[in-house]
Amino acid sequence: MTSTIFNIRFIYARFASRRFLASLVILGAAAFNCSLVQAQTSSTIKAAPATTAKATFAGGCFWCMEAPFDVLPGVISTTSGYIGGSKINPTYEEVSSGRTGHTEAVQVLYDPQKISYEKLLGVYWRNTDPTVKDRQFCDVGTQYRTGIFTYDEAQKKSAEASKAALQKSRPFKGDILTEIIVAPEFYPAEEYHQDYYKKNPARYSFYRAGCGRDARLKTLWGAEAGGKH
Repeated sequence: MTSTIFNIRFIYARFASRRFLASLVILGAAAFNCSLVQAQTSSTIKAAPATTAKATFAGGCFWCMEAPFDVLPGVISTTSGYIGGSKINPTYEEVSSGRTGHTEAVQVLYDPQKISYEKLLGVYWRNTDPTVKDRQFCDVGTQYRTGIFTYDEAQKKSAEASKAALQKSRPFKGDILTEIIVAPEFYPAEEYHQDYYKKNPARYSFYRAGCGRDARLKTLWGAEAGGKH
């Protein structure tokens, strides 16, 4: 099941592919900022320290989940992708159909000497609506379900403790439905999805506002709400 806003998002995502960008150049779309298109992708490591760790979170549209982590000191890179499904190397079109079982997610590579997993969890929660199942904001379907995908026992315990603390403090009405799962294979999304908020800031902002993401986060989290960067 796909919402009208999702259809807009799909068109915008396809618009950003190399094939569509080439068509725009032919049409004389000189107003586009080419320097943004050539920006460094999120999958590129900035400066890898001796020790790194990874964390993977699903919070609806992966375009919107890169920015909150990218600004954190100690985060090396973020990569949009797909996780939790049955098909090997799925495409965006396949995942978007809801038939592969994957959900959109962001994988965070970080330096544990500079930022803790618990800090990442705090940022994750405040950029999602954990009270709904199989959707986030205007995007509906299992491909937008929330989830924390853990890589070791320490991450699992931290995630479960974080979830339990939120459930106990009840900063908002409704149970927390976000799943905590041992991480299966993560598949990076197509290049045009990486750093989408940097490459296509106008379209990104239009989608984010149209989907009601920031308004809902404000309702849930108040002053602690995450948002675009």
